[in-house]
Amino acid sequence: MAKKAVASLQKGGGKEYTKVILTAKSAKTGSYTFKESMVHNDKVKDVVAGSSK
Repeated sequence: MAKKAVASLQKGGGKEYTKVILTAKSAKTGSYTFKESMVHNDKVKDVVAGSSK
């Protein structure tokens, strides 16, 4: 199914978006959590810079 979702993003305006995966380490357990989001190419640097603060 992942192929279908990725293939549908290649049509039309899908190439204008990037999948961003951010990691965060839990202070309580020490494990990592991941947050996935689709971000417009113009906003990728803002999202990544905002996560490091």
